[in-house]
Amino acid sequence: MPREPALATLRELARCFQAFESHSAAHIRSLGLTPPQFDIVATLGNTAGMSFKELGEKTLITKGTLTGVVDRLEGRGVVRRVGSAADRRSTRVELTDVGTALFDEVFPGVVARTKQVFAVLGDTERLALEASLRRLREAFESFPQAGHK
Repeated sequence: MPREPALATLRELARCFQAFESHSAAHIRSLGLTPPQFDIVATLGNTAGMSFKELGEKTLITKGTLTGVVDRLEGRGVVRRVGSAADRRSTRVELTDVGTALFDEVFPGVVARTKQVFAVLGDTERLALEASLRRLREAFESFPQAGHK
């Protein structure tokens, strides 16, 4: 049976993501954070805060896990919950001064490490990869889901 090219590509994409996750998680843990905690700190950095809904949409954290991660960060004094003046049912999550200092301390190093890894690609190759990944993501997003026509 001939090898299916799409499956080979998918396998390599998954292996690349696993390698990224492993590399990234080890570095982030060395900073005293879990990957989901770092994801929240990085997402909230340089913002005035976000609602839980916005935070869930902008991070890779599932809704069920998000509250627990925010609870742990709040316990460490990194984030705080702030009630919305416009909608008392809504709560915003924002970095505290401790959280902002943590973001300022760790985020530049994470970006620098990522840039070092991506340096194996030239600008043209990196931009082409980015465009190809965008097209692939858009194809998945526009393809009808199982059970839908």
